[in-house]
Parts: sequence; structure tokens; C-alpha cells
Amino acid sequence: MTASRRSSGRLRRRSAPSIPHTKPWLTTADARAVSAVVRSGRLSPSPAVEQFESAVARTLGVSGAAAVSSGTAALYLALRALGVGPRDEVLLPSYVCTALLHAIHSTGATARLVDADPESFNLDPDDCRRRLRRRTRAMIVPHLFGLPADLHELLALGPPVIEDCAQTMGVTYRGRPVGSFGAATICSFYATKLVAAGEGGMVASSSPRLLSKIRDGRAYDEQHRFAPSFNFKLSGLHAALGLSQLRRLPMILARRRRIARVYDRALAGLPWQQPVSFPDREQAYYRYVVRTQGHVDRLITRLQAAGVTARRPVFRPIHRYLGLNGFHATDRLWREALSLPIYPELTDAELRRIVSAIGRVIGNASKGSGRG
Repeated sequence: MTASRRSSGRLRRRSAPSIPHTKPWLTTADARAVSAVVRSGRLSPSPAVEQFESAVARTLGVSGAAAVSSGTAALYLALRALGVGPRDEVLLPSYVCTALLHAIHSTGATARLVDADPESFNLDPDDCRRRLRRRTRAMIVPHLFGLPADLHELLALGPPVIEDCAQTMGVTYRGRPVGSFGAATICSFYATKLVAAGEGGMVASSSPRLLSKIRDGRAYDEQHRFAPSFNFKLSGLHAALGLSQLRRLPMILARRRRIARVYDRALAGLPWQQPVSFPDREQAYYRYVVRTQGHVDRLITRLQAAGVTARRPVFRPIHRYLGLNGFHATDRLWREALSLPIYPELTDAELRRIVSAIGRVIGNASKGSGRG
């Protein structure tokens, strides 16, 4: 073996592993909670499910909740409970994952896409107003990346609002818990979410009638009458893990906010726009999303080479799947937005590595902008 090959091998062995974009924070308390359900023998139905439902309802500031198998299932059932079906239209952002589109299509309704607000990344209330139709039956309002949408403006438009709190559990808008404003609220507990149960979802509401419809729709067996239903139940294993995670939600949010403050200080002199803040709403920092000068794919590649995994916060806007035009703010966000690693188990040493890598990757752009 040549000296150069030996040197290369030593460098590979000594190099630190790549920092992932996100990972769940799993503890021994989580393992004990799941183990307790296994030892009980009551996997489904399980008392853990009802306990999880009650805890989520308290967190969201509503009177009740119904656990289901995924966030997509939660949205589908919520739409059905609101009477959405064929010949109806549902407003939703284009700048969001396709799970929302799948849920709408499953009801037979038509998705009417809305452009993004370029500052908050959330639904643009003015564009929502322009796209309202007589057939608009509901409006899905995701609170993207941990920042609540402008609920005051959106609720004033009239159609029933389904809040999507998959990324904002535990934060407030104008002093009230996000999730307590809409006709229904959905959550996801997928492995990368704020509360990570591996899989699972929830529909929350203060309407007993709506929640009754959700519970009827999530299980097809032992019903007094036949109605279209499916097996959308949540297991006790997922519920126990979710409940254990939910108990740590204040710690989860505090750690994410601390990491965000480090990013804020480190990026202050660099040519990237940091996440915006609003005085009337809290921020969960589910994602730390910056606005770059474009060339996001190139930045992702360069950061990966430096040992940092970054991502587009939305893989592809929905209007691009459907071949539609006219979503100018969404297109610009897709070209410029970059999501940096942020999760509770991100160590201070890893955070320093990320900041150092960012400085190296965009150093030339920083010099060109005249800022140090």
C-alpha cells in the first residue's frame, strides 16, 4: 500500500460521521413506556390510547381528541366529518408535502391550491381570498416549520378551518394554543415530528359531534349500522411512546429554541435570510429554514461534502406535480429555502461543526456581499 493510500485511509477513519438533518429523541423513559404496554398484553385497544388522546387535547386547548394511524388518515377523517366530498373544493397551500393532496383526493373533493406568504412560508390570506369559490367547503391551514399561520385573517374568510399542527404542538398564537382555533385540528406523530411516536395521528376538536364521526370512521368492526369505514386505529405501543414524548414537549421546544438562537447569531453576518418572527405568535422551530441566494441543490451537495445534511424543507410544491402555474412566491421559496439540522439531540459540538461548515461553504458569497 502506498503512503498516499495509507494517509487517505487514516483520514477516512478519523473523519466525524455526517450530521443528519433530523432524528428522533428517544430515551429510556420512552422504552419503559412501550415496554409497559407489551407487558400488559393490551396492545389494541389499550388504555394508553385514551391517555394519549386526553394529553393531546389538553396541549391543544380543546375538549377532546381521537387517535388514528397517521396524520394523513387524520386529515382524511376530518374532511369527511366536515361533510367534504365530490363536487366540493378544499383550499390548501402548494408549498407543503403531498399528504394533504392525497387526503383530499381520497374524499373525492377537488384541491384548490394557494400561494405562500413569502415571509412566513404559510398560506397567504390574500391569495386564499382570491381563490375562494362557492364550492369551497374547507381550508387546510398547516403551521409550517413551527411558525403559526395568520389565523386571524384566515378564519375571517369563512370556510371551516382544519389546523395542521404536525409541526407546531405546544406553541401559541395571540396567547391561545395553536390547534384551538379551527373546526378541527390534526396532528402527525411520524418519527421526525416534534412528538415522535414512529407513526400515528390525531384529530382534535371541541365538537363532540365531529369527534364521534371520527371515531366511527376509524374502525369498521362492531358498528350498529354499516357505513364506509377503515382500520385507522392507533396501537397502544405508538400511543405509549407518543405520550412519553409529549411529557417532554417543553424540553423539546426549549432545546430547539436554544439551537435556533445559536444559528441566529452565527448567520447574522452572512447573506442568508434567517427565519422571521412575529410578536403575536410563538415559534417551535420544527425546522430552521433560511432563505439563500438560490442554487439550493449545490449548497446541499457542498454541505454534505462538509459532513452536514441539509434539505429542501418541501421536496416539491404540489402545483409542480399537477403542472400548474401562477404560484410565484411558492416557486421562489422552493428555489431559495434551505433547512438546516435542528433537533434536541444535536450536540453543541455538532452545532459548531455545522456553523463552521456553513461559513466555509458560503464564505465567498459573504465576502462578495461586503459583510464579514
